[in-house]
Amino acid sequence: MNSEEYFAWRNHFLVLLDRIPVPIAVCTAQGEVTVANPAMAAEWGTVPGRVRGRNLLDLFRPSRNATAQLGRLAEALRLGRRSRYTIEVRWPAGTRGAEREGELLVDPVGDASLAYPMLLAVLRVRAEVPAAGPVAEVSEVEGRILALAATGATTAAIGKAVGLTVDGVNYHLSRLTRRWRVPNRTALVAKAYVLGVLAPGQWPPVFAGDQRSRGG
Repeated sequence: MNSEEYFAWRNHFLVLLDRIPVPIAVCTAQGEVTVANPAMAAEWGTVPGRVRGRNLLDLFRPSRNATAQLGRLAEALRLGRRSRYTIEVRWPAGTRGAEREGELLVDPVGDASLAYPMLLAVLRVRAEVPAAGPVAEVSEVEGRILALAATGATTAAIGKAVGLTVDGVNYHLSRLTRRWRVPNRTALVAKAYVLGVLAPGQWPPVFAGDQRSRGG
């Protein structure tokens, strides 16, 4: 495969990854994230570029039961074995103060001749542990998207402003639409004001979380 074919293949892969609603990351054998899709970044209330370079074990806290599986995964990588390993994990749910729990399904992928293959990590969310705090609170990225949507900005313009693809923006908007049970973007913006997510009486629209973080 020449360099032109490689970059074309890589771009197609990244576009496909952006469209998948399941949280997915590609990592080195040491756990460093090289690619994350918007669904994975959304679990941290951020964008894919800010997850890149971080280690999975810094992002997710393995459960006590996961210690043995991590040991098996490390041994499998050392011996060149290719099997799926399930790691039970917990992590904070963005800025909402709650915790989520689930499983990382980790598969070694890539050329079998490589001494240390890449890892494909798929997050399967099991449940959310409720915590005190307003249920309407959203992540910083979601708040910025809502504020821009309230100005009438196009999906492409919103994506450029927050560092997401069009598919990434649509993912967040669809997620909020389902969460708040509203039929369209207009109703979504209206509910954001009702729930106090967007600051009232301000133009251009402002994410209320930005004001709280500044003590406003």
